[in-house]
Amino acid sequence: MATGDWPMAEEIELRTPQLRLATRAWGPPDGVPVLAVHGWLDNAASFDALAPRLPGARLVALDLTGHGHSDHRPPGAHYHFVDFIPDVVAAADALGWERFNLLGHSLGGGIVSFVAAILPERITRVAMIEGLGPPTSNPADGPTNLRKAIEQMNALPRKCPPIYPSVEAAIQARCEASGLSWAATTTLVERGLQPVGDGFGWRTDPRLRFVSPLYLTEPQILAYMARIEAPALLICGADGYLVKRDYMRERYARIARLTVKILPGGHHPHLEDPEPCARLLEPFFARTAD
Repeated sequence: MATGDWPMAEEIELRTPQLRLATRAWGPPDGVPVLAVHGWLDNAASFDALAPRLPGARLVALDLTGHGHSDHRPPGAHYHFVDFIPDVVAAADALGWERFNLLGHSLGGGIVSFVAAILPERITRVAMIEGLGPPTSNPADGPTNLRKAIEQMNALPRKCPPIYPSVEAAIQARCEASGLSWAATTTLVERGLQPVGDGFGWRTDPRLRFVSPLYLTEPQILAYMARIEAPALLICGADGYLVKRDYMRERYARIARLTVKILPGGHHPHLEDPEPCARLLEPFFARTAD
């Protein structure tokens, strides 16, 4: 099926028992079900360039809680890594998907790896781009991190979020912070902004920027990696984050059916240059239907 055989994207709102989650969906309703999860401070538009290149998939990209058009967590709540896991499962349930595939980038890659670990009977295949498990920290830093998280939460009411005079100014700020191209940044920023007075501000919940009050230890993360039963594909950018982290090799080793591919580019290869990613992902997910 050619990429032009259906509308470019549909906006679908999912009502879960706890929160309202926004999604963008591509592909035929009877296509191979793929639930896609973006990275930290990104949104569902992260897959705008990639999704039309996966014509056999029914790809539904989620705005994670606190991102894009999805609900924020209630006042006083943090955004723990593990709290995103039930949100993703609830999204699949709301879609009526008993068995499905997962695709995640960065934070989303970490999230989908954990979903695959705890629900092996529901996950057919799992693909990750520049993300595998959550970040960790030195256990000795735990008390300092917890104190800082509490201080950040208490200071939030006094914080003034940035307001930009134009969409272009917001794009420029995100470009400078992330190193993404103008085109890639525009894709993310247009979904991530909202009007604020005479300017524009971020839709993302400012609590997402807080230090985590509690990090999982590496042995805990490895236990999850060992529970992934589905065929798994990890795509890394040659200039991205994962290839620079030696401890990732042990995570790779714990996943029984993992294939690792290195592509040119940085942390957002699916957004900056989606065609090489699509050439890996299309046959990977297509085998689901065999």
